[in-house]
Amino acid sequence: LVFSIILMAILSPIFIGVWLAVLITSGRPIFYSSLRVGIKGKTFKFYKFRTMVKDADKLLAQVTNIHGDKHVLFKNPEDPRITRFGKYLRKTSLDELPQFWNVLIGNMSVIGPRPHPVPLNMASLETVENYMLRHIVKPGISGWAQVNGCRGETKDVADMQKRVDHDLYYIHRWNLFFDVQIVLQTVINVIRGDQNAY
Repeated sequence: LVFSIILMAILSPIFIGVWLAVLITSGRPIFYSSLRVGIKGKTFKFYKFRTMVKDADKLLAQVTNIHGDKHVLFKNPEDPRITRFGKYLRKTSLDELPQFWNVLIGNMSVIGPRPHPVPLNMASLETVENYMLRHIVKPGISGWAQVNGCRGETKDVADMQKRVDHDLYYIHRWNLFFDVQIVLQTVINVIRGDQNAY
């Protein structure tokens, strides 16, 4: 909580700049919210800067996801709904800044398993081994899976299993220094550029 408050104060000029840029390039709403699954399987409203055209949820691309479901697009770098500025925000991970609000109100942590959308969560319950164990801790803005390349599109069930395995490794070996390590690796990845950030 203290870390989030300090970081939000430091990054406030960037936050305001992104807020204005989204407003100028694509208008309102500035933020995007969706239901995600958090600790103990409870859903919560998850915030990001909007990176897609307005009403993007009504314009889901006609694709088949890893679980064979059509009309549900979880993560795709070629998604035509993403705005030009939105691509930049995703590439730099600046679209994630509003999640510090989620930390402040108590439904997320800075570090932990990334929260999945409800449809992806429901689909993964039956296909990914030990999937629900990732919900015994608060979800995070960044996590062990993300700094190890398990972010972005999950092309098949094996990709999701790898992500969950990283989440469980983190949960079983958690300590404060591990969190600090992940924070530092996250910063390095953002500065260096992550090919899976989109």
